[in-house]
Amino acid sequence: MRGTNPGTILGLYRSDHRRQVLEHALTAGIRSLDTSYNYQGFNSHHILSSTAGDLLPMFSVSTKVGFFREVGRVAHSLAPDRLRRAVEESVFDLGRTPDVVFLHNPEKSLVRVDPTHARDRLDAACTALNEAVAAGLCASWGISSWDTRPLIQVLDDDPFAKAPTPDVLMIRVGLTVSSDQLDASERTAERLGVPPDRLWGMSPFGGDAARDVWKRIKAATFLCPDEHGSNMQAVFRASYELPRVTRISVSSSNIDHMRELVSAETLKVDPDQIARYRQLLREKMSHS
Repeated sequence: MRGTNPGTILGLYRSDHRRQVLEHALTAGIRSLDTSYNYQGFNSHHILSSTAGDLLPMFSVSTKVGFFREVGRVAHSLAPDRLRRAVEESVFDLGRTPDVVFLHNPEKSLVRVDPTHARDRLDAACTALNEAVAAGLCASWGISSWDTRPLIQVLDDDPFAKAPTPDVLMIRVGLTVSSDQLDASERTAERLGVPPDRLWGMSPFGGDAARDVWKRIKAATFLCPDEHGSNMQAVFRASYELPRVTRISVSSSNIDHMRELVSAETLKVDPDQIARYRQLLREKMSHS
């Protein structure tokens, strides 16, 4: 078995929940799982505990709360009571205390809301998760945001307001993320007081590592000249710099793919090329 890899997280949004997938992850050296209260039709936690409960202690497990069942649909909510109950159910269904519980895409309930009310909603939701940690329902809490632009607007509207500081911030990363999204994520981390070593990323391939675009991009440009890796490895490694994060959640059910991503961790990135790319993105946005 390979040594453990602290950077690569097996994301279960698109990965199936078979026991074999978790065994593949362990063999590849992955020791972190990321799931959510609403994944697999709100059954992810139960499936994991019933099919691979004995494997879960070998992983650090993060999950998310924020999406809920309603009659005929799935709805988003930042209501503290609903969040608290979802955390309690998550602990029961997983059969263990999560290492991190994320507030799942809070921007969904902040858009088209008066800024003052939006900030009140965010603060109340953050307080609920902070209290869940104090109650021993999870080891830490964080915010997972697919699009931080609405989030930073709320945070910037009242710069003197102070919600509890999340332990972790998870954001979109990689070559599919726009310049304004990259900037917003960096500002969000700064406003929330999340240090660089507690920034995590997700969706480095924009949801599909098999897309033709990843074959056309010469991602090796982002690596130092003496570094050699596959195009997929170069895309994945560059994602750690766009914006800079310490861990990335990525979906996969294939052991070879997992191994390829884990081994990409050691590749060295050319910081000048990353800076040039960020500048090109800004110029493109300014002319659009």
